[in-house]
Amino acid sequence: MEKTKLNKDALAVLHNKIQLITTDSGAIYLVGPIRLPVNLYGETVIFEWYSWLNCKDVTENFEEVIEKLSSINLAELQQSSVLTYGDFSYGEEALIRMHSICHTGDIFGSKRCDCGYQLKHSMKAIVEHGTGALFYLANHEGRGIGLFSKAMAYILQENGYDTVDANESLGFVDDARNYDDAISVLKALRQKPVTVMTNNPKKLEALKNSGLVVSGREPLWGDKSEFNESYLQTKIQRSGHIEDQGTCPID
Repeated sequence: MEKTKLNKDALAVLHNKIQLITTDSGAIYLVGPIRLPVNLYGETVIFEWYSWLNCKDVTENFEEVIEKLSSINLAELQQSSVLTYGDFSYGEEALIRMHSICHTGDIFGSKRCDCGYQLKHSMKAIVEHGTGALFYLANHEGRGIGLFSKAMAYILQENGYDTVDANESLGFVDDARNYDDAISVLKALRQKPVTVMTNNPKKLEALKNSGLVVSGREPLWGDKSEFNESYLQTKIQRSGHIEDQGTCPID
């Protein structure tokens, strides 16, 4: 099939919406912001949406980057996103959430985990706070093992394994997630301190080790049910998640 030449007018429109972020392994191309009206608990809230693509090629010639995209099936790859709200770059107080993609919880509304609740609740908290950002991280499914492996881990969990044992029985570590790209994007968008919504000390450690100033942490427990009680207990007892006084999911 003959390759279609990139439209010059389209390139002119896109040029100022693409940002190059260099990394140790290549480049991140960040596109945005794009105005995104979101239905959040029945109310329309306007976020600014960005998406990014990790590449080995480092170039400020965005025409070269865009022309390559038509020969790559990006639908088979996952790209991460960030939704910002308010004056995220310069506001004095910003609330952020590093949220791992969860196909079952975020899309289907599965009660086996608390991911869907955490996604919606963190977006609501950012809006109420006045400024912040939700980082929606691809390749983090099942703590980094992928959707197919997560399905097998679920089968093991239905046969007596907990989350950690299931992942490790499939040859994975408990948590294989990496936050380097998200941190690079965060640094490109904001230099001021951030407050992080998380129960996971590994996320805090990753942010602080990168040199970012973390001014605080907000816990994010909730949506406990008969379907995820064991999962939540495993988070605390085996994965080291912080058990906050008054917000603990354990009776």
